[in-house]
Amino acid sequence: MERRSGDGTIVTPEAVRLDFEAANVGSRFVALGIDLLLQGSTVFLLVLASSLVVAGAGLGVPDWVGVTLVLLLIFAVFWGYPVVMETAWRGRTLGKAAMGLRVVTVEGAPIGFRHAAVRAALTIVDFYATSGVAALLSALLTPRHQRLGDLVAGTLVVRERTGAGAPAAVRFAMPPGAEAYAGTLDVSGLRAGDYATVRSFLLRAPQLAPRVRADLAARVAAPLADRMRHSPPPGVTPEVFLTCVAARYQRRGEGPGWTAATVPAGPGRPGAPPASGDAGFVPPT
Repeated sequence: MERRSGDGTIVTPEAVRLDFEAANVGSRFVALGIDLLLQGSTVFLLVLASSLVVAGAGLGVPDWVGVTLVLLLIFAVFWGYPVVMETAWRGRTLGKAAMGLRVVTVEGAPIGFRHAAVRAALTIVDFYATSGVAALLSALLTPRHQRLGDLVAGTLVVRERTGAGAPAAVRFAMPPGAEAYAGTLDVSGLRAGDYATVRSFLLRAPQLAPRVRADLAARVAAPLADRMRHSPPPGVTPEVFLTCVAARYQRRGEGPGWTAATVPAGPGRPGAPPASGDAGFVPPT
């Protein structure tokens, strides 16, 4: 099962961490308002068109038949619209697209018909039966602003238009030439918190000054190497060690194939100029 946190992250069983910004209550209600306006307009036009056709044809339709047809139209539009749109458009409706929102599963994957159908069914409780109170309370009281439909379906609504970019998994590649060395690392004893610390440093490293980067890499690497009972060989800098640890941790059980990177090479990695002050690494004793 994936590990979750309240800071906008999901760590999958493969230790791939997904970063996202959960949609706030305000943007979700605006998106809902847009969708409801479109749905209401659609129902009105369909009912009007049906009435004109019946009247023009001079058909003597019983009142109960007309009422039944109207109810069926309302159900088809208000339940079918979000189900069809979210299933076919990978978690978006017109309202969500206008607000830059998307529905995804709690694992960060695209939703399917089942997720969309459950969310739409719970809309009756979330919005119509309680005038939106149930949805509002649930969204305010859950860390990732999930309404009841999201909790039951296993989904959440995320923002796509954000300064941090679209939700994406971060994968670390082996530094060129370090594949054989990385294969000697035993990361089975590392905790999720250890990986999170290494990941945080590697993502910040390109923005740090060279001396600060080298010093911070050494401070992060020292206790980690001590916990692993490992002493990197000469020539392996702290940042190379940390990059290998992160990639090895992500690829546990995947075999010896090391592939694409999402973190650019920089000082302290093979093939890049060494950072100022990036000395050899000796773990504490």
